[in-house]
Amino acid sequence: MARGGKRRRKAEAGKAAGPPPAATMKDGKAAKSGAAKQSRLVPRPLPDRPDSGPDFFCIGAQKGGTRWLYDQLQLHPDFWMPPVKELHYFDRRAPSAFSVNLGRRAEENLKRTNRRQETLALRPLDERDIDFLHAYVHMPWWRTALDAYARLFALKGDLLSGDITPDYSTLTERQISRIMRRFPQAKIVFIARDPVERVWSHLTMHMRRGTIARDLDAGAVMRLLRQRFVVERSYPSRIVARWRRHVPDERFGLYLFDDLVADPDGLRRRILSFLGGDPAKESSIINAAFNRKEDREKAPLSPEVRAEIARHFAAELRAAGDAFGGAAMAWSAKYGL
Repeated sequence: MARGGKRRRKAEAGKAAGPPPAATMKDGKAAKSGAAKQSRLVPRPLPDRPDSGPDFFCIGAQKGGTRWLYDQLQLHPDFWMPPVKELHYFDRRAPSAFSVNLGRRAEENLKRTNRRQETLALRPLDERDIDFLHAYVHMPWWRTALDAYARLFALKGDLLSGDITPDYSTLTERQISRIMRRFPQAKIVFIARDPVERVWSHLTMHMRRGTIARDLDAGAVMRLLRQRFVVERSYPSRIVARWRRHVPDERFGLYLFDDLVADPDGLRRRILSFLGGDPAKESSIINAAFNRKEDREKAPLSPEVRAEIARHFAAELRAAGDAFGGAAMAWSAKYGL
């Protein structure tokens, strides 16, 4: 008690004498810090629009050109795309660290964040994106709250918007049914890719990340092909059939990665028209052939391993050719099957 009283008397004496110069400087810094904190953008509640929701879902294929599609749409004047490409709300239990960090950076310094966006050929962020990211990160991830998810898209206003998450190709019948009952007007986009090429691109991605070894022999590759994370994404005919059971034909857009390689302008035109955008309008600074991943390292695929993978997917190559038509009809013949 006596020691506490002594501290109070010292504090009162200090107040009477006035703060020393060092304290004055410290207070000045605190004032500047307070001003900086006040400039931080504070997220606002999302608009309450009963009709809000995504106009479309792109469900894959993983390694099938979905990044290309996001780039074409996020810079197109008819679309307002989420500030992160993949939302993963229906296949994960937590938001990505990237989305958390992007929201924090944008709140703290939007101008600096947008300088980085510009260098990456990404659209500039505004307060809507801060509102979106805050609401998205704080959604109930332990359960599927479809109304909360729908409200994210109230920010698009009169523009088109959607969720491009290739891992939605792994969703179950029950999940798909629930999503489509809640969003019956949503369109579905799927870009199918030759299963042999797709799976090798998939494995190469994991090699770059260091999650699988780079020097895989044929036996190791074949064992990976039987792993669940590969199987769920490698049979496009099954994925399309599963989703089509819940989506009317006129709302399901099926496209081929082969067409992206051969005629990116044509594929861009077809997809934008299907989604309701104007393909005559440019996507800002990028053209239809823009590929931000073209410089990434690609692991070589030996003829022996390629042949083993093709034999593994022989039935699927034929099934996809029959179901999809077009360039997919030549997939099995490409491997002499």
